[in-house]
Amino acid sequence: MKQKHNLRWPVGLLLLILLAAALTGCTLRHPLLYNVEVTPGTISPNADGKDDVTHIFYSLNRSAYVSIFFEDSHSHRYYFRKHRRRAAGGYDVYWGGVISGNTTYQNKYTKEEVISQVLSAGRYRWTILAVDDEGQQMQQQGVVTIVDPDTKLPEFRNFSVSPREFTPNQDGIDDRVAITYFLSKDVAQIFVGLYSMTNTKQVPYPLVELPRAIKPTQAGLHYIDYEGGVDEGAEPPPDGTYAVVGRAQDAAGNSVVVSSTLTIKEGGVPRADIVNGAVAIRDKADGDHFITVGSTIIFTATVENYGKVPIRTSGPWPGAHYNSDENFNTLAKRDGHTSWYEQAGVWRFAIDYQTNGGQDYPFRYAVGRQQDLEKRIIDGREEWYLLPGHRGLITGTITLTHKPPRNQIYFWAGLIHEEVGIAPQNNRVGPKLFHIDMP
Repeated sequence: MKQKHNLRWPVGLLLLILLAAALTGCTLRHPLLYNVEVTPGTISPNADGKDDVTHIFYSLNRSAYVSIFFEDSHSHRYYFRKHRRRAAGGYDVYWGGVISGNTTYQNKYTKEEVISQVLSAGRYRWTILAVDDEGQQMQQQGVVTIVDPDTKLPEFRNFSVSPREFTPNQDGIDDRVAITYFLSKDVAQIFVGLYSMTNTKQVPYPLVELPRAIKPTQAGLHYIDYEGGVDEGAEPPPDGTYAVVGRAQDAAGNSVVVSSTLTIKEGGVPRADIVNGAVAIRDKADGDHFITVGSTIIFTATVENYGKVPIRTSGPWPGAHYNSDENFNTLAKRDGHTSWYEQAGVWRFAIDYQTNGGQDYPFRYAVGRQQDLEKRIIDGREEWYLLPGHRGLITGTITLTHKPPRNQIYFWAGLIHEEVGIAPQNNRVGPKLFHIDMP
């Protein structure tokens, strides 16, 4: 029995040895990195559709960190993939000679950040390196040749943002921003937008060119007119400083970024009403609705700024007197107040009447007395604003100096946002019918 026991032990040991050998053989047949191929070996990355890319294949026997890089004749290394985590399995990817840039390019027009660029013509040694979780590594190498590459970067020449401080509130002063640049070549993709400098997770605000003969992706001079969306009734981005960023990538893969800054102040859709839609219009003498040529009409109204941005206004000031054959332009000329002419973005309270054969709303006034408003000095000029939540009182007089074509005419009021429009609720407010008698 003792001899039999001694005979069994070597047999068990032999089985363990054979199993270990089998496992070792399996590992050797399936190394960490295998089935590596890069084909074709010569590419011409210039987006002409012929041999623009090479196809890279590799497989992993177990999870590893993979790097793919290329080295030129001076042993300078360019990474296509760097220390990327990959699970066991087969992989393939196309490479068109493009490597990450992360460098700054300065030409005589503009300073740009290079995001990616096609490598120059030449022979490059490629390496695929895999490192597993235990630190064991394996690599395979070969050579790829680049001929006739497109290495020319798309340049945003003379990228300009003007003005750099912007108040999108339709007051006629710095309401619009012009973003201009010359694109040096046709590109496959382009994006220009605003990025918050304090909230990096905020979605960028795109800036879009208006349709014109040249497309946004074509080489040439480009112009973006940005008003913050206020013209469409939308609220602009919140006040603050933003990065204005342009990104462009051509068909070969050359990609750049250019940037400037833009500060938004007092941005928002302006909103004002004639309070309660109430306008008192009456004959100065007795308030009756029967008047004669030579009679004077007096009116009173209140305007409220119920929005979140100031509204700009200009004279004539409340209390100003008109004859019926005058208008705000004639008062401006007579009294030498050039600011009383129509101005884009200015709000004015106004009176109009039937049979007025001249300018609409000829009798115009500031939306408040000077004590109701805030005075600002802008570019050496006095500008007057009705602040959010504030009200302005308007009074005035109009003398009927000629017989109208009708014996019965209506007078009414309006609140005008010059060269922008009149909101429906602020048009033809408080109409008053007068009967006209000859004296």
